[in-house]
Amino acid sequence: MEDTDVEQVTLALLDAANDKDIGVQEQVRKSVLTLGKQQPDRVLAMCQDYLLKHPKLIVSHRVVILRTIELIVDSKIEEISSNKIKSIISLASDEMTRSKDVIPDWQQAASNILVAVGNKHINDIMEEILSKFQPGVLPHFFVVQTLANLSDSNALRHFSDSILEYLANLDKAPDPTVRKDTFSSEFCAAFDILFQNWLQSREPKLRLTVAEALGSMCHLMASDKLEEHIPKLIPSILSLYKKHNNEHYIISKSLCQVLDASINMGSRVLEAQLDSLLFALHHQVSVSVDYSNPPTVKNHNEVLRCFTLLANAFPDRLILFVLQRLENTNERSRLGSLAVLRHLINSTSEKRVVQVISAMAHHGYLELEGGELLVRFIVQNCALPDTYHRGQKNADPDEVTNEALRSMCDSTLHLLTTTVGQLADVLWPKLLYFLTPPQYSSATTPLCKSLVVLGNKKKSNGESSFNIDFTQEVNLPTPQTLFIRLLPFLLPAETMGAPSLSLLQVLSTNIHPKLDTLWDNVIPPLLSLLEESTVESLDKKNWEEKLLKFLSTTLTTIEDEKWFSQLASEATRYLSTYNNALEEKSFLYRCIGVILQHSFNKEQVKKQLHEILLSAHHNDAIEREGVAMGVGLCANSHLEGTLAKLEEFGKSEAFKKSPSIFNLLKERNEVEVEKVKSTLILCYGQVALNAPPEKILNRIDQDILRNINKHFNTKVLGIKVETKDMTMKLSLIQSVGFIAKAISECVKKQGYVFTRKQELITTMLTLYKDTIAALQDLLKSVLSRDPSPDGLQSVFKHIESWLSSGQDHERERAVSVTANILQYYLDILTVKNMVTFHNLGALLGRLSPRCSDPVPSVRTAAIDCLFTLLYIQLRYEGFALDYKDEGVDSLLQLKESLENPDHAILYKTCSDITKVMSKRLPQQQLTTLVFMLFEGLADSQTNCCRASSVILNTLLKNRGGGLQELVPEMLEVLHVRLQNITDDQVRVAVGQTVLILASQHLQVVINTLIDQPLPYDSWISEMWMALGADAVVAKQIMEMVMEKLQVLAPYVDRKDGLIRGGSTKIATNQPLAMTCGLKDLLLNGQSQEPAVSLFPQLFSCLTIRIGASVGIAAPKDNAKQAGTVHVAGVAADALRILLARAQMDEVMKRLDEDNAWDAMREANSHISGITLLARAVAKHAGPRLPAIVECFCPSLNNIYECQRITVTAFFSELLNHHVVTELMLIDVLMNNMMERISDHCSTVRMLAVRGLGNIAVGSPEKVNKYAKELLAAMSSGMEEKDDPGKLITLEAMSGLSKVLLYLDKKNVHLLVVYIFMKIKPFLESENDEIRCASIYLMGNLSKFGAGEPVFKDQIHNVLVSLLLHLVDPNPEVVKACKYAMRICAPVVGSEQITSMFQNHLPEDKNLHYGEFINDLTKYLIQDFPSMLNFYHISVIQFFKSNWPEVRAGAAMFIGFLLGNLQEEHYSHLNMGTITKGLVLLLQDPDPVVRVKAAEAMGHFH
Repeated sequence: MEDTDVEQVTLALLDAANDKDIGVQEQVRKSVLTLGKQQPDRVLAMCQDYLLKHPKLIVSHRVVILRTIELIVDSKIEEISSNKIKSIISLASDEMTRSKDVIPDWQQAASNILVAVGNKHINDIMEEILSKFQPGVLPHFFVVQTLANLSDSNALRHFSDSILEYLANLDKAPDPTVRKDTFSSEFCAAFDILFQNWLQSREPKLRLTVAEALGSMCHLMASDKLEEHIPKLIPSILSLYKKHNNEHYIISKSLCQVLDASINMGSRVLEAQLDSLLFALHHQVSVSVDYSNPPTVKNHNEVLRCFTLLANAFPDRLILFVLQRLENTNERSRLGSLAVLRHLINSTSEKRVVQVISAMAHHGYLELEGGELLVRFIVQNCALPDTYHRGQKNADPDEVTNEALRSMCDSTLHLLTTTVGQLADVLWPKLLYFLTPPQYSSATTPLCKSLVVLGNKKKSNGESSFNIDFTQEVNLPTPQTLFIRLLPFLLPAETMGAPSLSLLQVLSTNIHPKLDTLWDNVIPPLLSLLEESTVESLDKKNWEEKLLKFLSTTLTTIEDEKWFSQLASEATRYLSTYNNALEEKSFLYRCIGVILQHSFNKEQVKKQLHEILLSAHHNDAIEREGVAMGVGLCANSHLEGTLAKLEEFGKSEAFKKSPSIFNLLKERNEVEVEKVKSTLILCYGQVALNAPPEKILNRIDQDILRNINKHFNTKVLGIKVETKDMTMKLSLIQSVGFIAKAISECVKKQGYVFTRKQELITTMLTLYKDTIAALQDLLKSVLSRDPSPDGLQSVFKHIESWLSSGQDHERERAVSVTANILQYYLDILTVKNMVTFHNLGALLGRLSPRCSDPVPSVRTAAIDCLFTLLYIQLRYEGFALDYKDEGVDSLLQLKESLENPDHAILYKTCSDITKVMSKRLPQQQLTTLVFMLFEGLADSQTNCCRASSVILNTLLKNRGGGLQELVPEMLEVLHVRLQNITDDQVRVAVGQTVLILASQHLQVVINTLIDQPLPYDSWISEMWMALGADAVVAKQIMEMVMEKLQVLAPYVDRKDGLIRGGSTKIATNQPLAMTCGLKDLLLNGQSQEPAVSLFPQLFSCLTIRIGASVGIAAPKDNAKQAGTVHVAGVAADALRILLARAQMDEVMKRLDEDNAWDAMREANSHISGITLLARAVAKHAGPRLPAIVECFCPSLNNIYECQRITVTAFFSELLNHHVVTELMLIDVLMNNMMERISDHCSTVRMLAVRGLGNIAVGSPEKVNKYAKELLAAMSSGMEEKDDPGKLITLEAMSGLSKVLLYLDKKNVHLLVVYIFMKIKPFLESENDEIRCASIYLMGNLSKFGAGEPVFKDQIHNVLVSLLLHLVDPNPEVVKACKYAMRICAPVVGSEQITSMFQNHLPEDKNLHYGEFINDLTKYLIQDFPSMLNFYHISVIQFFKSNWPEVRAGAAMFIGFLLGNLQEEHYSHLNMGTITKGLVLLLQDPDPVVRVKAAEAMGHFH
């Protein structure tokens, strides 16, 4: 190999040394190193020249080359000449000091070369280094560092750390006389240089390195020198925070070391820096910690260590600073302050911090007005509301939410309580203050928990401070206030219940001396109940009763009237604080009632009742109920006084609408007088319910009912007027219910005569009857003024809406009144002229469904109405008054049947009634009746809906034949009605209606349904489905649809516009609508018989419809949601249902497993889907194939390509299965495929070629029969010109591969080389499948060419291609290559290579390509030395391959060929061409290729 080749390669590698890919850089370095180890002087010279010729080379590139030089020097130092060593030293020294600024990467690389050379040539190195030290001039940083590295030590930071570690373990040190000040003078000098010159460098990395070193050196400096530097050093380090956006950890660590050294030596000047220190450190601790980023976590911890150090030295100033920061409105700032506090409090190793907090409490700091700030702030934040409501999400991950702050404050309060013992006297009892102001309500739970801990600790220790003197403590609430404040907090048991109860138990003796024993017995069971229950399982009503009992027992034990009075006053005073928590407020009203129960001060009771009634928000239902229950509970002990106060309040100014009082009421949230009356009415009911049974009965009539009546009824001009206010009515109902319950309980124990009971009932019944009679008289009066059909309709319109009411009594009244009015109309009817009873149909339509009403009396009255209506019609027809019609009279005989509740009998009766109506109903009235019955389908009563459907269908069966013109309108109305029908039976009946119409007017019904907007909604689909219930109708529809689908165009081409150009295929509406309808019809299980009888025709029709629909857009003109219609999907769904109807379960199972349905409905996978369909039918439904094939055949000549494609795909797959031979279909299918070979559609031709190839799989015994035709078809397929995607070529090669397995040698022998030549161009096809197919075909051809020298030459011609495609990106191509090489191995002519191919290329075995090619090149060199020139030229051609994997493989091939080549064989290779090719590959866009090219270059020698 010529020297110039090595130089060219080395130069190319040096050019690529700064490749953007790290992997390439690494391989380039290895290759240069490999070359350098072989020829160190030459390669080092080239590296040196390269750097000298490129003085402006970017730093990173220079660094790579310098590192490579270092590696060569380090490994071959013994072999490098002295002159070269000196020039390398000079180069490295120049590179290291060329820039006065510190550029660490560049200068470090150069320094490392000097260190590497110094291992052998120290004198030369020292001479060069010492020349860089000039008197009075500061030496370059890396000159000093190189010197340090040469002396086997690191820089000053490492030296400092080592000394400190030595001193820390002095007892184990070899020289115990060493002290810290031993090196202080040297370190002071070094410190000055670093601080004065290098700390202010413009290079960020250097600044951080210097700062780190200064921190370590501080501990080794003399105290006076450090004290001198502190005023400048600390500001300099703090300024680095602003200069560096990240890497704060190094700065904080250095600062921490400086602070530690300064505090340990007792610095006097440090305090002057405290403000700037605290400000900077607080800013750092307030930054959010990213726990996925370790440096930020380390920085946070170092900052907290700084605070710990400062807390030891300056506790007062630090705590004051943090407290002031807690007042900041910025939540991050507050959170940072709390983080500092939490760290100081929690620190187990830093006990002094806890002592600082304790000392503040001990010195009374927290007792001062300003000192309460910490506790107050923490409690305030314990009560923060949620930042986000339930269901909302936090969009900003860095946001400090109220929840996070609240949680931290909860923990902090707990820590202050449990870990700082001396704070107990400050927090107890001061924390009790925060329990009563409303703004701290949400902090109740943490407050209670802390107070429980404090109280239990003091109580168990017997401390006197446990007993609270509420008169001496400033700002503390009274015991009564505490008790009444905690009681409502017990109600939300799941949150505050347990902590509040526990605190009450701790405070028992402080609340009242008598409560200790009682509460110790009563509270624990309540707490157990809460522990055992969940929010869902706890019975809230039972829990409230237990709490009220707890209160009552407590008051009974206390027995202190004055205490009760104050408790009641406090409770009333706090009512307004619960305006936003009405459940708790309502409970507090009940508590007040219980308190007043136990009070003996009647004046106090009346006063409290007055305040409650006057201040209550009567507009709110929950509050009204709470007030009433409280008043009722009070009445248990003060019945007289309570009734008196209620009556007095009822007469007060609040009920007189004078201007002053009215304005006063408006100021109280505009409380209406009616709402106050409602409260009073409820109060009277609760009084009756809660009063002592022995006292209440005498009060019911005179005091309770009388006052209720007075408030409920008002008088206008002396006339009693019933209120219209709904709240009062509801209150009255509730109150009467309470009174009735009270009376029923009382009469069990004592007799009571409710004298007014019968009177009230009689009055109500009389009122009811009088009202109905008055209504009837009124309607008759109106009707008498106009006794005509119009007059009757004007009266009836006021009644008809009540006929379908959801209330039984309202329907009963409406039908009864209607029967009365109709009878009156008949009685006064006088027919003078021939007038048409035009509203007969409407009246019958409204009334006939009531014949099946759930209420028997309604059914009877309805039949009377029909009877009267038909006689009215007879009168209008001219019949005499005494005329009797047998049919009409028979209606009365059906009344008995209507009394039977059996639904079947009722509907049968309705059908009989319809037959009578049908006979008497004029034709012109039929339409109105039908449409009225449509409305009846949505009646409020399900029975009547069903009756409407029965009547409707009976009527249509009898007379629907004459309604052809109305069919579209009727279907539209049915469509609307279906949307509101929920009863399944009625829906079925509506379907029957559609079917009846179709049996009479099939074409009109179908035309109407296919005109509906697409996609069909569920109700139109139901109509189509209903048509499948009748086999005759269903078959007619199926035949009609198939006929239309055969003749109608499946789509139209619509131009996309002048600008866009091109066109879009849009589905035609009618075929699409028919396909949708057919699909829905087939969903009806009763369509099975016609579907099976027409199966072959339907199967072929729907399959072809799928083909005609793929890739077709839905029409948008009249579609409401055209975008949701999948045109092909509809046909596929219909076909799927057809298979189900034909019970082809195995076919369906296979199609579902293969996801065939999704495939066949999409354009890009339709052929695959049809193939799967044909496969499933062939395997599981073979006997059906002859009829199916017969139905398919005509479509092969269809003008639409899409349909020909579908049928050809189906037939093509059938040839894959032997069943077609068994069924004698093989000739038909093969002839069709031969015809399609010349189809003008390339896809059809491709499928025809595929089908011909499939015969080798389905019927291999027939291959030689068709040998001539098959070979001709496959050969022409490989030569196909109009084949842009080369799909026909692919199929031809794949098919030929399959056919060759069964063809006799005599049929192929003469064509082997010809076919081989056809194949070769496809080996490098960009189409993966074509490459794969061509390789397989090549392998299969080998059995026909064995022993032929020409064939052997052809194998060697493609061997390189096969070898390189073993790393093809497509695994199938790799598999094909392995197959072909195993098959062709015997033809190659080398036993060793044949053995390699056989052993190393099994299909399922992983191939280590590098080792394989390495070994193969050895055998090629050994067995075919004369062909080396051919091989290496062939390989070089692949340097330009389309696939980076192949280009990389080619580089590897050349590399191993060079690596294994003996000197005598170099003459066979063109090294210039190889070098040029590899140099180009080194610039390849793919990094893998560049790596392999660089690796190959390493084999040059």
